[in-house]
Amino acid sequence: MGIGALHPSDTSGIKTIGIAMVTGILVDVLVGLLRQNNRWWFGDGGAVTGAIIGLVLSSTTPWSITVLTTAVAMASKHILKIGRKPIFNPAAFGLLVAIYVFHTEQSWWGDLADLPQWCIVFLIIVGYFVASRVNKFPQVLTFLGAYFALLLIAGYFHFGSAAFTPGDALRNPIVNSALFLAFFMLTDPPTSPGKYKEQVIFSLIAAVISVGIYLKFGGLAYLLIGLLAANGWKTWKSCRSEPAKLHRRFS
Repeated sequence: MGIGALHPSDTSGIKTIGIAMVTGILVDVLVGLLRQNNRWWFGDGGAVTGAIIGLVLSSTTPWSITVLTTAVAMASKHILKIGRKPIFNPAAFGLLVAIYVFHTEQSWWGDLADLPQWCIVFLIIVGYFVASRVNKFPQVLTFLGAYFALLLIAGYFHFGSAAFTPGDALRNPIVNSALFLAFFMLTDPPTSPGKYKEQVIFSLIAAVISVGIYLKFGGLAYLLIGLLAANGWKTWKSCRSEPAKLHRRFS
């Protein structure tokens, strides 16, 4: 946020982040009170979700839309879940709903694409520490490798738009937004798998669907849809394995 706000057009994004984080925390507090949870006093998950939403939404987004987007994201976290884990990445869910329901503009300014290209180094350094902390390197590397390989192939053979070339796959905003999603959203521990083999499959699904939608329809939603589709696969996989776990537990 601090580095991204160095660009004059993104300075007001700090306010958007603040509004989104406060909204996320308040929703978590409210849910905690209703459930009589002894951790109701601070929703760290709500703060993280709000920060990501604020870094993706345009810095000119009205405060009311920011509140609604974050509220939808937090509602998905607490309602659309199996056990204690949400099915979908809350930030991605809220941002996708915001595109189609609230018609929001999403600049992904937190990916530093508005700054000189060398600033991508900061994105990679922070992303490296995040991926290391949550042990998601196979997931991140698989997604980025598959994503850029598919875009380069599509550009070479002119799949999708005839104007799409291999060089486009390596330009902004495609590169920076993909890095931001891979490091800070794809790696969300509750909504992504822990086993390395499943991390690879998860990322392949996200990459293939993201690229397919981008080439067919373009727009802003392709990365979010790819991630949510992978979240759905992860939930389906967990539901399939749960009966087997219960059988072993009681046999």
